[in-house]
Amino acid sequence: MAEEKSRALYSQASALIPGGVNSPVRACAQVGASPRFIARGQGATVTDEDGNTLVDFVGSWGPLIL
Repeated sequence: MAEEKSRALYSQASALIPGGVNSPVRACAQVGASPRFIARGQGATVTDEDGNTLVDFVGSWGPLIL
């Protein structure tokens, strides 16, 4: 369900990094999804490059690092 900017970033990353990502996000392909590219985060909230703000209930995107 990734949107246009995330799809473009994934395409660029795939040319440089095997699988296009360097984390378990590679599993997205197994369920027919494209990974989201996170632009910023604060606490448990992350915002992707397409402007979607999400709550990361599992901490899987490392919002505290961002």
